[in-house]
Amino acid sequence: MNLEKILAISGKPGLYVLKVQTRTGFVAESLADGKKITVNLKSNVSLLSEISVYTYDGEKPLKEVMSSIAEKENNGAAISHKEDNAALTAYFKEVLPTYDEERVYASDIKKILNWYNTLQAKGLIVEETAAEEVVEAAVTETEAPVEKPKKAKKIAE
Repeated sequence: MNLEKILAISGKPGLYVLKVQTRTGFVAESLADGKKITVNLKSNVSLLSEISVYTYDGEKPLKEVMSSIAEKENNGAAISHKEDNAALTAYFKEVLPTYDEERVYASDIKKILNWYNTLQAKGLIVEETAAEEVVEAAVTETEAPVEKPKKAKKIAE
């Protein structure tokens, strides 16, 4: 699974795909409804590929955690993030037995499972090479060439 262009934007629900980088920020497309939004550089944005989960052995990249969930579920959907905290922590303990229970909160587990189910619903939880092809196809289908604005001509007074 390729998480390189998948974003979580603070204050905005769901996940987004990075489309185009601009001078003042970037354009992202929602995985939920396909709407495009512009995000300025001051926004708190996290690439899923840069997120890690605390374990007693150090930190484990989110990609590996999601791969463990996919392996457990045979690339199917995981339990709902709306389950009670006890069920979520028990499930996460099966997926990642060494996660640090003091530093990984129930809210973190809810986010990870919600993200996993969102990506799984969009078909992005597949083998590495197939996932790259799906993301690349999604990016190239929706990208249109960006035209630079033309400079206004001065009119002689």
